[in-house]
Amino acid sequence: MKGFEHLTDAWVILMRWLAECKVEHVVVGPAGGAIRGDAGAEGPLAIVPAPYDRNLDRVAQALLAAHTRLRTADGAGATPVRFSAASLAAGEHWKLTCEIIYDLDVEMVPAPRYSELLYEANRVEVESGLTVEVASLETLEHGLHVPLADEEPEIRITRGPAVHQRSS
Repeated sequence: MKGFEHLTDAWVILMRWLAECKVEHVVVGPAGGAIRGDAGAEGPLAIVPAPYDRNLDRVAQALLAAHTRLRTADGAGATPVRFSAASLAAGEHWKLTCEIIYDLDVEMVPAPRYSELLYEANRVEVESGLTVEVASLETLEHGLHVPLADEEPEIRITRGPAVHQRSS
């Protein structure tokens, strides 16, 4: 499509494949940046799948069919992986290689965080008949799709010693 000529063939092939597998997800990372206009973006296609069981089952089945392996830094010795919805949900960030040549990162976030991510995302048609949800520019710039620590944030308010003022 006009305006998306800079998207790599690998990204488009993977996005088309995910759509055919009916995997609900939001595109993040370099591909999300490229869809939003960063023509120099490079790296794997990174997605955040919808974290409900039926969708995670579709993700797991698709990854199994694509002979997915864990991606290593040097690309050698990639380990085959058999996913299930439970194993996907238990992980936070999966660096994968599909069919030996396509790199895919799957980032898991809790359901409330996914809802926020999806709410702020935009649906974009990257090629005729292929639309994807793309994270907001703010999310992409700040990596807000990455989950925070498991602990809930805590605010503590303490008072110092009382200071008495004299009245005149």
